[in-house]
Amino acid sequence: MSERVVVTGAAGMLGRAMVAALSAAGWEAVPVDRAALDVTDLAAVRGACAELKPAVVVNCAAYTDVDRAESEPERAMLVNALGARNLALACLDVGADLVQVSTDYVFSGQKGTPYEIWDPCDPINAYGKSKAWGEHYVRSLLNRHYIVRTSWLFGPGGRNFVDTILQLAREREVVPVVDDQWGCPTFTEDLARAIADLIRTRAYGTYHVTNTGSATWYELASAAVRLAGLPARVEPVPTSALSRPAARPRYSVLDPFPLPHVLGYRLPHWRDALARHLRVAL
Repeated sequence: MSERVVVTGAAGMLGRAMVAALSAAGWEAVPVDRAALDVTDLAAVRGACAELKPAVVVNCAAYTDVDRAESEPERAMLVNALGARNLALACLDVGADLVQVSTDYVFSGQKGTPYEIWDPCDPINAYGKSKAWGEHYVRSLLNRHYIVRTSWLFGPGGRNFVDTILQLAREREVVPVVDDQWGCPTFTEDLARAIADLIRTRAYGTYHVTNTGSATWYELASAAVRLAGLPARVEPVPTSALSRPAARPRYSVLDPFPLPHVLGYRLPHWRDALARHLRVAL
């Protein structure tokens, strides 16, 4: 009999990929969407874990609107920080492991070299602050946890940068895209498979899980438009050219060490991942 893994936020882009990856890896994946479980409700979270008795919970539930979080910081903290706390407490109750999905935005982007798992969090926006507090709660309350920081997600089943750019490229001749922010584009299917493999190891701790390689948003957009065969021109612009409520990290590339040593492999390069995504998406 396979062990049960509950996936919160299962209707989202990563949640869907996570359920598929867990099922393929032989787990009994139980998808739980926001309608079925509000992670900000501690009593409901504890009740769900008591009923379902999971071996592992993968928390894909998140408030992800970076700009709106500046005007709704309390809402972001409720979901991303207290939601993580609630799940950690519920996992403690039933003896389950917890995977908390986090983000490169827990860092300021001022370091100038790839962030290691041991670097201290120093977020520069409300979203990043809420995710950093989520990490803090999980670490302080539950020993058997995996904190998985990832970045720049794209994949089927949810709103993401790549699909947005392709839609704009179908509508416009010129698409301006920021060329002075660097990060690691990540395909949800590759991320989900790595998490499914990671929870088999019981090597608890913090991990940076992204596709290999780094890029600017402009480089990612250019590659997507070219692979899609669209005639639009992607134009590089500085961050200062766009008026956004939330500050963004300038350089939030994540160093994968020690993930390859734990899993025994590196995730594919983001260009390979992008090509695989577009073969299905187009």
